[in-house]
Amino acid sequence: MTAPDLALAGFASALRHAGLPVTADRVHLFLQAVATLDAAVTADVYWAGRAALCGGPDDQARYDEVFAAWFSGERTGGTVRRTPQASVQAALDADDTAAGEDGDRSINVFASTTEVLRHRDVAELSPSDRAELARLFGTLRPRIPVRRAVRRRPSHRGDIDPRRTLRAQLRQVGEPARVHYRRRGSRPRRVVVLIDVSGSMRPYADSLLRLAHTMVQQAPRSVEVFTIGTRLTRVTPALRRRDAEVALRSAGDVVPDWSGGTRLGEVLKVFLDRWGQRGMARRAVVVVCSDGWERGDAALLGAQLGRLAGLAHRVVWLNPHRGKPGYLPVQAGIVAVLPHVDELVAGHSLASFADLLEVVADA
Repeated sequence: MTAPDLALAGFASALRHAGLPVTADRVHLFLQAVATLDAAVTADVYWAGRAALCGGPDDQARYDEVFAAWFSGERTGGTVRRTPQASVQAALDADDTAAGEDGDRSINVFASTTEVLRHRDVAELSPSDRAELARLFGTLRPRIPVRRAVRRRPSHRGDIDPRRTLRAQLRQVGEPARVHYRRRGSRPRRVVVLIDVSGSMRPYADSLLRLAHTMVQQAPRSVEVFTIGTRLTRVTPALRRRDAEVALRSAGDVVPDWSGGTRLGEVLKVFLDRWGQRGMARRAVVVVCSDGWERGDAALLGAQLGRLAGLAHRVVWLNPHRGKPGYLPVQAGIVAVLPHVDELVAGHSLASFADLLEVVADA
């Protein structure tokens, strides 16, 4: 990784910690904008970041403060002046420093290679970067959503429990006794993940299965995983193996339609008829991971997703192209499902996968 990329990714991370809504999509747009402009010109970096990373006028003051602190600039009247000691140009010059100055260079760029890798498109990674990314999946911490249980449990507060209170009175032979309370507990909400393994999704299928593996390991009884393409295959038992590489090999052995065609409407109908309608999708959070390229009838896909939306608690659609600049949801499959989708999220990088986990946890 080059030093300027590290500095820019670290700057975006600093803004996120400062409270700005910096998503993976905005970071990718910021890096693309700086690459188009001149990373050596502080004004170009400043305005590219302000346009891509600020969510509104209220974010501009904090953006200016973080920019001034990160690049050691001086902020005056909402503008940033570059100082010779530390700027993006310093990051560019860092590539030419001697080996003995590696420690100083790492301080100047303020960010690690890991931070840059988290925001890169997994389809564009080299084999060595993919190996490092596989290790980074272990840093994800999925949180399974919860729902209120039907049964009530004893509690120190809540509604009065008449049965337990009356029994306590009887044990005291009518004398006043302690009032007992009860309240509803919580239970994990089921999460169902449907991963498109067709040819158009081939660059992302491995990473999406690794993401599903982390979710299954967090809650083996609450997460179900299927692959979809030309056929429907349940891979949950394979992904319950603790070792990720063994789990993915086991899943690959049972999936017959890797890199095949895409008939999402027909496969979703099979899922709903065999699994979803019988209870698996009821009140669950369903995550569909697909780019929406449909070779079959798009109207059938829309109708089946409407059925799914009627059963599920929430439907989240992950599209790896959603996080790329210039993307528009114009594919026939995406147009058909959008009316029934609660969230359309990006899914092209480790950072976007982390954002998806937050969406699922808060569902």
